Order: sequence, then structure tokens, then C-alpha cells
Amino acid sequence: MIQSVPLMIVVVPFALLFGIVALEAGMDIAQVMGFSVLVLAGASQFTAVQLLSDHAPVLIVILSGLAVNLRMAMYSASLVPWLREATGSQKALIAYALIDQSYALSIQHYEKHPRLSLRQRLAYFAGVAVAMCVPWIVASWVGATVGQAIPEGIALDFAMPITFLAMIAPMLRTVAHLAACFVAIVAALALAGLPSGLGLLIAAPLGMATGAIVETWMERKGDGR
Repeated sequence: MIQSVPLMIVVVPFALLFGIVALEAGMDIAQVMGFSVLVLAGASQFTAVQLLSDHAPVLIVILSGLAVNLRMAMYSASLVPWLREATGSQKALIAYALIDQSYALSIQHYEKHPRLSLRQRLAYFAGVAVAMCVPWIVASWVGATVGQAIPEGIALDFAMPITFLAMIAPMLRTVAHLAACFVAIVAALALAGLPSGLGLLIAAPLGMATGAIVETWMERKGDGR
């Protein structure tokens, strides 16, 4: 849990900002809390709120949220070798609490300590999840209830880019990772002018496809094929 503190420093203002933005978008406190508790995915929550504010069609809102959260499928796949033997109920809880921060800290810890037992791995994930998810929910509530009292000069919007930079940068360790990141960024910027967040729907799978292609190519090259 102590290892979560650096990320918690940016998660809290990130959640405060969501509470404020969601309230300004017309949601009441119950809706804001339902969003944070049930969805529990900051980036897709911001995406959905922004699109709802822009009066985008519900289908576009749902598809955009799914596109943003496609990375969770990759997270899950990479955790399988470490948590494969967990029970069904344990996997359900892991799936619920699987966010960028809990994944990033857990996978790095597992790779650094490969001899951990399943119980130790689950305990570590649980500690990180509690340290990340509970502050997110509480800070979302604070943002929705007293966020309007926060001076406009305090720029909370710094939290989103810093959070993702802090998590992603240490994990860009292969050519495939860098290629996927580069293509996704370039595509997102090039398609930023498309309406209702459609650029994101295109950029996310383009980045994933690029990473998969480069990784396959590197494996074949390594095998001498």
C-alpha cells in the first residue's frame, strides 16, 4: 500500500476534478457516485461525461467508453500467468478493481518478485486496489459536493496527464510498446477534429494493432523466420 502513495497524490485531484466536471455537466451527486462506484474507470468516465455534455448520441458515448477501456483486456491477459489459479469470486473482484494504477503496480511487483505465492499476489493486488479505489470514490464525492468552492486558480486538470505519464512511461520497455504508443498518439492528434470523440475510437485500435503487428514481427525475427 505504501508503494501506492506517489500515484495517490495525483489520483485524488483527478477524482476531485471528475466530481466537479460531472456536476457541471448536469449530474446530481447520486449519479456522480454511481458513476464512480460502478464504472470505476477515470479516463472513460471523463470521456463519457464530456460526450454527454456535447449531447453526443448514447451509442457513441458507450462505444467511446469501451474504446478507452480496451486496454483493460490487455491488462487482464498479462495478469493471467500470475493470477490464473484464483477462484471465480476472486477473479470477479480483481476485474472490478482492475484500473490503471492497480495493474501497473501489481504487474511490476509480480515481475520483480516472481516467486510470490498466489496468496501473496492476491494480497498485494488487494492492498493496491484499496489504496487506489477508495480515495477515488471519496474524492469524487468531495469534488461533487464542495468542488465549487475550490478556487479556479488551482488547476486540478494537471492530474489526468500526469497520472497516465507516471504509469505508462516505465512500462514502455519494448519496440512494440513504443510503436503502439506512437501510432495511437499520432492518430489521436490527427483525428482530433472528428465529432463526438470518433478520433479516439479509431486511434485506440490502431495503436493496439500496431503493437501486435510489431511484436509478431519481432518474434519471427528472433526465431529466424
